Amino acid sequence: MDRMIYLSMAGAKMNMQRQDVLSNNLANVSTTGFRAELQAMRAVPVRGDGASTRVYGLETTVGYDDTSGPLTFTGRALDVAPQGKSWLTVQGLDGTEAYTRAGSFQVNAEGNLVTQSGLTVIGDGGPINIPANTTPSIAPDGTVSARQTNGKVVGVGKLKLVTPEAKLVRGEDSLFRSADGTELPADATARVQDGALEGSNVNPIETMVSMIAAARQFETQMKMIQTAEQDEKAAAQLLSAGG
Repeated sequence: MDRMIYLSMAGAKMNMQRQDVLSNNLANVSTTGFRAELQAMRAVPVRGDGASTRVYGLETTVGYDDTSGPLTFTGRALDVAPQGKSWLTVQGLDGTEAYTRAGSFQVNAEGNLVTQSGLTVIGDGGPINIPANTTPSIAPDGTVSARQTNGKVVGVGKLKLVTPEAKLVRGEDSLFRSADGTELPADATARVQDGALEGSNVNPIETMVSMIAAARQFETQMKMIQTAEQDEKAAAQLLSAGG
């Protein structure tokens, strides 16, 4: 049987996976600090007897889009947006150090600074605790201060801001970590924009166009499967007629 039917099936599968990636990106178009996942495919010729007239479509993992998303100024004291290529540090549910661009924080019942999903925010010295009956604020260098009822301002910690030299790896929990799993050092030069949040860097229009293109490519692959089947039937008829 012609290899075309198998190659078309592989191509259709790749386009289905691409649709999954694109639909996930589109679903997170309003998620704070979300980084669009990228997917690419490359053509690999099928080697064997005769001319190489067939090619496989194989996925090439390219990670995520690291461009910054748009800033939205909220004026909220515990909202921060990392500047440049810097990341905020949190503790994942598995207890490991992880990184995120979602900087909408709050204070939990224990007085610890946490994300909106309840993850502990990590400072240079560990978790950051906000004293009771104080008003917290975050400076551009990541310093967290608390204003007491008498007006006195005291420092309670500093956000651990990191600037990775290489791209991070997205985990199944949507948090990012270093490729080798090691903890990154704090970057003293990193800064945040206080009173603001970084939006998703997903371009909804571009994503919709890509989804339409992927759907059309899937249809083309299915037509190729039908063509291969028709060619096979025609060849069988010719052989039976000649016999």
